[in-house]
Amino acid sequence: MTSVQQQQPRRAGRPRSEQADRAIIEAALDLFAESGPDGLCIEQVAARAGVGKATIYRRWPGKEDLLLAALAALKAPLPEPKGESVRDDLTALLDAMRTEAVDPRQMRQFALLMGEGERYPRLIERYVAAVVEPRRDVFRAVLRRGIATGELREAINIEVAVDMLTGTVLARARIGPDRTERGYARRVVDELLTGMASR
Repeated sequence: MTSVQQQQPRRAGRPRSEQADRAIIEAALDLFAESGPDGLCIEQVAARAGVGKATIYRRWPGKEDLLLAALAALKAPLPEPKGESVRDDLTALLDAMRTEAVDPRQMRQFALLMGEGERYPRLIERYVAAVVEPRRDVFRAVLRRGIATGELREAINIEVAVDMLTGTVLARARIGPDRTERGYARRVVDELLTGMASR
């Protein structure tokens, strides 16, 4: 065997099919919506997605991993902060969350997940770690930058500020989608920055 042949990497298996991934995710979300975590089993997901069980197991070790991936897929990436204005960045982030929060499908899935919190605490913990915290990190980074640039007071509690920003939109969306109309994110940010702004 020549040195060139030795250096050639081994060919990987067949590339993942995006179409199969989407079908699996959609099937998992549908089954979760119909029967919660208990009703979600790999066999049914495979049958509904039109794939073999092995196809799913190559991607996800078990149903909890699949469910987390499916729920995470509902969330579009938050917009990249431009870094020019804390006010504008927070408004863009919050408006993206507002759009998600009023999506009926996402509202149902989130309510189902939270409703299973006592029975599946590990699932909730993993969801928070994998989905919620990375998104909160984006808000934290914007607030820290605001403190560094002098746009915000040094004494603000970043965790409480993130709770106030995100919690306001999520709570209002639960009352009714029409309560989080366009422009609502800007009003929330304006009101909160009145108290957090550097004086």
